[in-house]
Amino acid sequence: MIPINAPQIGEEEISAVVKVLKSGILTQGLGAGPMVTEFENSFSKFVKAKHAVAVNTGTAALHLAVAGTGIKPGDEVILPSFTFVSTAEVVVIAGAKPVFVDIDPETYNISPGMIERAVTKKTKAIMPVDLYGLPADMQPIREIAEKHGLTIIEDAAQAHGAAYKGKPPGAFADTACWSFYASKNMTTGEGGMITTNDDKIAETLRFMRSHGEKEKYKSLMLGHNYHMPEIQAAIGCVQLKKLPKFLAKRSENANKLTEKLRKTKCLQLPKEPKEYKHSWYLYTVRMKDASEKERDRIVEELRRKEIDAQVYYRYPVHLMPYYSKFGKYGLPETEKVAKQVFSLPVHPGVTAQQIDFIGETVSRLLG
Repeated sequence: MIPINAPQIGEEEISAVVKVLKSGILTQGLGAGPMVTEFENSFSKFVKAKHAVAVNTGTAALHLAVAGTGIKPGDEVILPSFTFVSTAEVVVIAGAKPVFVDIDPETYNISPGMIERAVTKKTKAIMPVDLYGLPADMQPIREIAEKHGLTIIEDAAQAHGAAYKGKPPGAFADTACWSFYASKNMTTGEGGMITTNDDKIAETLRFMRSHGEKEKYKSLMLGHNYHMPEIQAAIGCVQLKKLPKFLAKRSENANKLTEKLRKTKCLQLPKEPKEYKHSWYLYTVRMKDASEKERDRIVEELRRKEIDAQVYYRYPVHLMPYYSKFGKYGLPETEKVAKQVFSLPVHPGVTAQQIDFIGETVSRLLG
């Protein structure tokens, strides 16, 4: 089976982990051990942010960003429904209400026009998602936020190495949240990071990461235990150095697959619009005018042929049973796209021969 994603782990990561184990420092008070600090410094430079705060998961990053920017019960946060559930989950954990809006059917990212229509007196933040590795259209989102006095929390969990108007994710946001889950463009196994250029937000996030403590055993505010272990950070330091090569291979594979599929008329291929740089976390195609049943049949055929095609995200969050209590939403583009898209492997472990096989197989099935 050609997996949809696969962590690219080598001897360097193994050696880094062993070094941490031999050091005896597996974690440290306030969540800032030597490897965590090194990882934060390196990552902040990579994404050109003033601050980076490492945590134990991508979901923890989102939750800290929501809590640390002052989202509270009774507030509303505007976000897409076409995303992984954690984007909405952390809003609810903070006691706020998720307000779902529709997407651009070409990019699958949140529609700025739909954001503007959803703003109310209770709106406190916007959470755009850089879905599949393509940044959201952040400049108009920034303009909406400034017009209404809103915070922007960018979910960049899938966008390591992406860019928008020449700038990394987070440049147009108050905070950006990253995931280092095993499938991501770089991994620490689990793990997350929050980046920001705001000194006050960064200080608050560091307190909240470690039980609200500014110093050991002295809590200034409500917090959590979201420490990133030293082993995770050590892996992250190595992976970050390898990330440019990973990204180059993903881009190469994506471009080759696009060439293979260009003549398949029933497919909408992923786009990299002008002034955008895709990270190619996922190569997602759309079967135009197809039913969900037809899409699922093709996915099953591909899997029978040892190609690990996957559907992200089959169930938009606003249609999930738990989230229905936050209101009924008519999101036609979201609901249609969810029934027609599927993703194909382009990660760095996929060879040129396998890309040829994937492209030829998809073309035959849909020809």
